[in-house]
Amino acid sequence: MTRIIDFYFLVLKVAIALLLAGMVVLVFGNVVLRYAFNEGITSSEELSRIFFIWLTFLGAVVAMREHSHLGVDSVLRRLPPTGARIAVLLGHVLMLLATWLMISGSWTQTLINWHVTAPATGISMAFFYGAGLAFGIPAFLILLWDAFAIATGRIDVTTAEFVRDSEEQAALDERLEPPLSGLATKH
Repeated sequence: MTRIIDFYFLVLKVAIALLLAGMVVLVFGNVVLRYAFNEGITSSEELSRIFFIWLTFLGAVVAMREHSHLGVDSVLRRLPPTGARIAVLLGHVLMLLATWLMISGSWTQTLINWHVTAPATGISMAFFYGAGLAFGIPAFLILLWDAFAIATGRIDVTTAEFVRDSEEQAALDERLEPPLSGLATKH
């Protein structure tokens, strides 16, 4: 099962890279066509916007799995273990509720806009709103699994890293991982 999940997230990362590449080609190609030939790709802007939305939502799913969203856990670190566990579970319940709202809203908008087409491309706007479902369903499952693991003690909330305080701190931690014993100081 782990291999299937890892493969799914690998496919997501490849899709994100392809969407980003598609955005670059569409926007750059449109700029070149407009300035060099006084022509343009009519659907370029619309496709770029759809690619960006899908890229953002799929990237959020990958970040959620890797716990790479930014956050502050200074209060959590000051709580006793039981209080920390309750606080983390309460946070997960709130995130599950927000994710459920995202899923139900995206589903409703997808159904409402099923027969509505985008003006330049003619693509169904359900595809546009479906990005919320592509984020919401995996995110809900990730949050549910994490909440289960916390509730059953599989994840120790006192040692687990649920968020990163800052990108700079993460970069600094990566640089400091190798042992520093080989460094000599000069006086």
